[in-house]
Amino acid sequence: MFIDNTWGQSLDILHRSMSVNLLRQDVIANNIANVDTPNFKRSDVNYESALRRALQSQRPTKLPGTYTNERHIPFEKSIDYQTVRPRRVLDFMTTAKNNGNNVDIEVESSNFITAQLAYNLMVNSVSHQFSSVNIVLRG
Repeated sequence: MFIDNTWGQSLDILHRSMSVNLLRQDVIANNIANVDTPNFKRSDVNYESALRRALQSQRPTKLPGTYTNERHIPFEKSIDYQTVRPRRVLDFMTTAKNNGNNVDIEVESSNFITAQLAYNLMVNSVSHQFSSVNIVLRG
């Protein structure tokens, strides 16, 4: 219903990003819980770069392609941002300790705080979006 306009799309992206940040916090908490587990490899969540590519693909191109045959490969392919899903990635290439574990508690703690602050920022942004609508509806 509201997805077809800028306000609805922004709200939907914020909602999806909040869910991804909750997943990211769970993954980081799992990394921290296994800081002393031998041969444990840390995980990370990738989402923002795929979302950025999807949003950029929806912009009109400056030089649209012309197709003379329906089998031609399209110049641009629009990606629906709603199809973008977070990817949990295992970092198996690095080793930080002699026991094969690659979890650095300081880095993970910093990442957790960053994810928590980003989540709080998104909550405040959603709250601002609805308070703006509330102001318009009252006035």
